Amino acid sequence: MKIDGGCHCGAITYEAEVDPEKTSICHCTDCQQITGTAFRVTDFAPESDYRITAGTPKEYIKVAESGAKRAQGFCADCGSQLYSTSVGDGPKVYGIRVGTARQRQDLIPRRQTWHRSALHWLPEFDGLEAVERQS
Repeated sequence: MKIDGGCHCGAITYEAEVDPEKTSICHCTDCQQITGTAFRVTDFAPESDYRITAGTPKEYIKVAESGAKRAQGFCADCGSQLYSTSVGDGPKVYGIRVGTARQRQDLIPRRQTWHRSALHWLPEFDGLEAVERQS
C-alpha cells in the first residue's frame, strides 16, 4: 500500500510502500514515554520503499535495554515523530509512525507487542495478537 505523510508543521514529508497487515501497537515503556501517551502505532517499510520528499529529519539514538541502538527520526521544528530505524551498516527497515500518514485510517493494527507493559486502564483490543515481549 502506498502511503504519504509528514510532520505536523509540514516541514518534512515522505512517501512509502507498506504492508497494512504489519501495522502494530507497541506498549513498551519507551514508546509510552517517547509518545507521551499509552502506546505507539507503527507500520514498516524497507529502506528502498521509504523516501523523504521534503525537509530533513533530526535523529537521536536510543539505546534499548537489550543494547540495540535505534535512530528516532523527528521534526526539529514541531517535534512530530516520523520513524525509527536501525543504526550502522546493513539494510534498514523504517518503523513509520502511523499517525503521520494521511492514510492512517486504513492502517489498522493487527498485533500488539510488549503487551506486558500495557497500561491497565486501556481496553483490550479484541482480535489482536498480543505478544508479551518483543519478538
